[in-house]
Amino acid sequence: METNKNKIFLRGRLTAPPATSHTNHGVEYLMLPLAVRRLSGAEDTLHVIAAREQLDALTLEPDAPLAVRGEVRTFNNRSGVGRRLVVSVFARELSQAAGEDENRLELSGTLCKPPALRATPLGRTICDMILAINRRYGRADYLPCIAWGSLAYRCASMNVGDRLALEGRLQSRIYTKEVDGQLQERTAFEISIMSLSDTEPVYID
Repeated sequence: METNKNKIFLRGRLTAPPATSHTNHGVEYLMLPLAVRRLSGAEDTLHVIAAREQLDALTLEPDAPLAVRGEVRTFNNRSGVGRRLVVSVFARELSQAAGEDENRLELSGTLCKPPALRATPLGRTICDMILAINRRYGRADYLPCIAWGSLAYRCASMNVGDRLALEGRLQSRIYTKEVDGQLQERTAFEISIMSLSDTEPVYID
């Protein structure tokens, strides 16, 4: 099993102009909202982070096509506003080559919390996990992952510290949360597992 693999490829279209994300070591980074259509026709809207200099040769109007190669990254939001764990795609390469929408990733890392097996309101079996993937300079990304059906049972039998390699996609999910008596609509980002290292892909939409 390859150690700490973290590769993602996305192809979709921009839904809004880039917005300032942050500055690090003098480099300005922008956030690009990217819509990627699933086989079912549903769409995931994902956050791509790229350095400003990567965008100079691109057309960045809404509905413009965009392909991204990079890594899935996380950081802890300590502002008290929105989700505590923020998940985004750090772009290594960007292009605007035409093609069908794509959303595929390869990850390997270590389970850092006990898997949780449960059933959805519709009766489908699902397993929730957190996969820790180390990167340089002593940092790590903690990626929420979900598995369905027979894969859910396999993942539920694993333990904290076990190694896991998978293929899947990064997806967005809208949910409601009650805050101070008010219902708020929020978006969660998670890895949907399609296959483990020794199984054939199982596509769930």
